[in-house]
Amino acid sequence: MRRTSWWGRRLLAMLVCPLTVASVAVASPAHAGSAPAGAGRKLGYAALGDSIASGLGAGNYEASSGRCSRSASAHPALWAAEHHVGEFRFAACSGAKTSDVTATQLSGLDGGVRLVSMTVGANDVGFSDVLKACAMQGEQECLQRVGQARDDIDHTLPGRLDALDKAVREKAPQARVAVLGYPHLFSAGTCGGQLVSPRGQAALNDATDRLNAVTRDRAQAHGFVFADVTRAFTGHELCSDDPWIISPSLFTLDSAYHPNATGQRQGYLPALETAAGAGSGI
Repeated sequence: MRRTSWWGRRLLAMLVCPLTVASVAVASPAHAGSAPAGAGRKLGYAALGDSIASGLGAGNYEASSGRCSRSASAHPALWAAEHHVGEFRFAACSGAKTSDVTATQLSGLDGGVRLVSMTVGANDVGFSDVLKACAMQGEQECLQRVGQARDDIDHTLPGRLDALDKAVREKAPQARVAVLGYPHLFSAGTCGGQLVSPRGQAALNDATDRLNAVTRDRAQAHGFVFADVTRAFTGHELCSDDPWIISPSLFTLDSAYHPNATGQRQGYLPALETAAGAGSGI
């Protein structure tokens, strides 16, 4: 990679901030129709997880969500609106790890929930820091950090996902649970004009595949439905003619490497539609 000045390195550090933005202690309801935790009202649909689920990058954020960055253009909110869900708990929060979901996002679940969706796991294996290393510290460091993340995916993440999946099932025993994966960030082959080298791009895509595979296996082990979005995003990665992923720039300081509003609507929403199926009972 081309050498970068001290100021350039400081700027890149601000630009590369993908999935870990903030972890807020309490997730607030998405709108007036949502049930506050502990209110005893039955919920139709609950959306859990990290910034992919909250919609960071899609704009149209709810002011009350603060740094959780919950967007009315995120796929859970779009699904709830299209299906006229009477009670919708939008608890997903930017930066959430599996432990954050367990600690702060399950309080609104009960036996009345008929559909739960979630995307989580990338923050547990440090994908944010990996992307920073790949963008700022050269190819060798990038590949080493990707390797460390893959080791965490194989040896640490499964147990964390099992604990979360068990907790979700205990809190919402009647719900259909849809677990959605992560898209590739980079187009196949050389993706020019990026901070990450071609080998780094390929390694990151491969790590995403492994993350999705482990998430799918653990979800299915608990009777959940897994939705893979990589095919939907094919042809819409960074460097494509019609990208659904936000490229890092001065204007995307906190949303780089996230799906934009089109990616949420045309990539994630159809995946949630399929995963929810007719069994949501809402």
